[in-house]
Amino acid sequence: MDDESIEKFIRQDLLDFGGYAASKSPEILKSGIKGSLEGIIKLDANENPYGCSVKVNRALADYQGINIYPDSGQKELRKQLQEYTGVAAEHIVASAGSDQLIDLILRLFINPGDEVINCVPTFAMFQFFVKLNWGTVVEVSRDEEFHVNIAAIKAAITNKTKLILLATPNNPTGTITPREDVLEIIETGLPVVIDEAYFEFSGETAAPLVGNYKNLMVLRTFSKWAGLAGLRIGYGMFPQKIAEYLLRIKEPYSVNVAALVAVTETLKDTNVLMDRVKTVNDERERLYCMLKEIKWIKPYPSKANFILCSVLKGRAKELQQKLEERGVLVRFFDQPFLRDSIRISIGKPEENDILIEILKELEEDSNDQ
Repeated sequence: MDDESIEKFIRQDLLDFGGYAASKSPEILKSGIKGSLEGIIKLDANENPYGCSVKVNRALADYQGINIYPDSGQKELRKQLQEYTGVAAEHIVASAGSDQLIDLILRLFINPGDEVINCVPTFAMFQFFVKLNWGTVVEVSRDEEFHVNIAAIKAAITNKTKLILLATPNNPTGTITPREDVLEIIETGLPVVIDEAYFEFSGETAAPLVGNYKNLMVLRTFSKWAGLAGLRIGYGMFPQKIAEYLLRIKEPYSVNVAALVAVTETLKDTNVLMDRVKTVNDERERLYCMLKEIKWIKPYPSKANFILCSVLKGRAKELQQKLEERGVLVRFFDQPFLRDSIRISIGKPEENDILIEILKELEEDSNDQ
């Protein structure tokens, strides 16, 4: 059987499915980069440059239970998350990253052809999972400063609308959705998913509202603030009935034992980790000011651990490639609403200084031509 023959058995809507463009691993960049792999500055995936708590590394080194399956019901984990979030354990479900919960929520709510409102530009995985789960994406554009348009959201609602997806702070723009706008969206009565992957950097959350609304779902992750991206651990806060359904349909062992150990130790070390969050936020503001001094780049204010920039001269893809050649990885976008844009994750001060130095060198080279 050849490739064309096997394709007749594949879901037809997935034959042209584009997938998701994930960040590059330094290991695949051995050629084409000046310097060693150890010198690569990775500012393309919003990871924590300071890593996880040292308590996590120690506990994982000593852990003896890798041969035993984790608790499928997540009893102890949900209790720990209750203490951290202030939301009762019966409202909480954890997963292998908050991405997995987005997938589960869409499986729970979406029938083929159902519509999902998505406030673009935003997290690309929203569209990815809607399409993967037979849904129809209804794009509602944000304004020029990337704030949501409440009137446009309401106007987009039809009898086929099943969900509204909202990220705040929004990725890749760093924009916060004010509480009054969040409440107005919730009060449409439709199920609303709020992705708060960058909550710890902004300090603004809808989590306390979960107990008051039967249609509100709030997602978070340990990937960013806690430096656990490689272990894939996220969680959500839901109306109790939705939490019960999600626990039924999730994979039995969706959170592995290494992630469970890491969360336990992370939550013992929140003071240290939140100090690092403050360091990242302070560095974000310093980097923003330095970027504003570069005439051909327009940075946007952010409440997350990254900064979105419009490239005003030249193409974003070419800039990304030039930076990559010099060992600095950033994310570029070339799509509607984000034409010729790059997103820069906040690195350590010395890493950000190197980035700015290279950008200034590129500016000088451009002026000399």
